[in-house]
Amino acid sequence: MILCRVTGDVVAPHKNENLAGNKLLLCQPVEIDGETPRGIEFLALDVAQAGPGDLVLVLKEGGGTRIIFKNDDIPLQTVVVAVVDDMDIDPQCEGQSVVERTRAED
Repeated sequence: MILCRVTGDVVAPHKNENLAGNKLLLCQPVEIDGETPRGIEFLALDVAQAGPGDLVLVLKEGGGTRIIFKNDDIPLQTVVVAVVDDMDIDPQCEGQSVVERTRAED
């Protein structure tokens, strides 16, 4: 899962038939503070009814995406699966980047 800020909607008059009826969002990965950019923006299919400005969790793994949509032909790697309303951060981790915390856990 990747923590992201939705930066916009994507309008696509023509989509792959397996994506028809679904909304595409532009997502910016962010640090745990929910604001500091971390990496490049990417497109994700929305199943959580998110919108611009929302803090979201994105599943970035093709196999999981195909399971969610029950479709082995879907040309998709990323899906917005949750809108984050609140986070409780361990005080020992404050000030660390996501990468630093991950390394500390290993």
